[in-house]
Amino acid sequence: MNRQKVKVGFAPTRRPAPRFSIEWASRQKALIEARLEEWDVDYVGIDWLNEEGIMFDPRDAYRVAECFKAEKVDALFTPHCNFGDEATVAILVREVNKPLLLWGPRDQAPSPGANRFDDVQCGLFGTSKALRRMNVPFTYIVNSPVDSALFERGFHLFLGAAAAANNFLRARVGQIASRPASFWTVIINESELLERWGIQVVPITMADVQKMVMEKEKGNRRELQETVAEFRAMADFSQVREEQIGRLAALKLSLVEMYRENGLDALAINCSAPFRTALGVRACFVSGVLADMGIPFGCEGDVHGALTSLLVKGAVLNTKPVLCTDLTIRHPANDDGELLWHCGCFPPSLAVEESKPWVGVDRGSAGTGNWRAKGGDLTLARFDGDHGSYSLFIGQAKSTEGPATNWTYLWMEVDDWPKWEEKFIYGPYIHHCAAVHDHVAPVLYEACRYIPGLQADPLDPSESEIRAYWRGEDLENR
Repeated sequence: MNRQKVKVGFAPTRRPAPRFSIEWASRQKALIEARLEEWDVDYVGIDWLNEEGIMFDPRDAYRVAECFKAEKVDALFTPHCNFGDEATVAILVREVNKPLLLWGPRDQAPSPGANRFDDVQCGLFGTSKALRRMNVPFTYIVNSPVDSALFERGFHLFLGAAAAANNFLRARVGQIASRPASFWTVIINESELLERWGIQVVPITMADVQKMVMEKEKGNRRELQETVAEFRAMADFSQVREEQIGRLAALKLSLVEMYRENGLDALAINCSAPFRTALGVRACFVSGVLADMGIPFGCEGDVHGALTSLLVKGAVLNTKPVLCTDLTIRHPANDDGELLWHCGCFPPSLAVEESKPWVGVDRGSAGTGNWRAKGGDLTLARFDGDHGSYSLFIGQAKSTEGPATNWTYLWMEVDDWPKWEEKFIYGPYIHHCAAVHDHVAPVLYEACRYIPGLQADPLDPSESEIRAYWRGEDLENR
């Protein structure tokens, strides 16, 4: 998996002299830029604009915007190096139309009888109002020192939020086969996805998949054999016939090629019956392998599930594999426990270390993964909607012990499971979720700010707890 980079347009701003110090603003810019370098941020600066590399003239906003669009930045960062210029920032953000981080370094103590030459906080108040007038969303980090833990936390949370939102907007989801006939839960309004967010659903028939798999089986034997060897290193295939292993390898190669050739961002796979009929295998284990490669997917033709996985992938900057999972049954002995499960599609890299994963056969078709996933912190999410309204469920949990079961699974524990159950029963959510081994609720919550018409719906932590985390109420250095 390659870390998802977020290219940031770095456009510091100041107010003109003589009221505010140019020298002081330049020092602040240098300190901020040093932190970006320390964090290995991929950014595009504006040193070409003037001697300082700082915006202060609204007319320059258009030039900076053209530069950032040409560089294809994913996000904007406009630190106020003194009071800042609200009009310049507002025009820039409107023109570039990318997630914006608004922040400035904490003001120094005033000297008795002397003019203040920073007033950063005051300028931030003005810019936030200008941004509202322009109807552009932004993320704000509380006015804090450049070397503070709060600035560092907020900056990295913002990168994840920008990546998640950018992944979602204008995504291309490859839908392989139609949904299962009896699964009304995964019915979607494809037109609304396209009209609201530019999301394209790209149909791929089983005939397309079958044709390419057959070509892969007859084509590059070395590539096929290398994929078989990779599979055998991941899992025990002793229950699977040799020709079925080869077919699963050909299926993996085919899906990856279709994903790349069609410029897709995610897959929604009706992974059972169509594959059994057309190919004699199931796509479950292969789907987990794709997840380990950073290719998000939804099972059972679940387009909304695939989009949820895309959001979660961005929230962790593609540094951890995303699970496609079902909420299945309550823990038999823990009232706040729940089984995360699916028919063999968890990423193999997440299998517990004490036992090697194995691939089984279901109704004569090979391809079901069998292992327990590793434990740890978890975030679960579900994008869904009906009747024209859409929201994103967000919840954090931790793993717990529980009885062994078939296929791929993990038991989780939450603070109050009945609240979760009630949330999913009353909807608009279904029981399919995307999960990741991390706590990223604040990131997903913020990502919704940049997706028009998508309401963040956090349960645990609550919205007030998430806002407190963004404010750094748990930090000493803020």
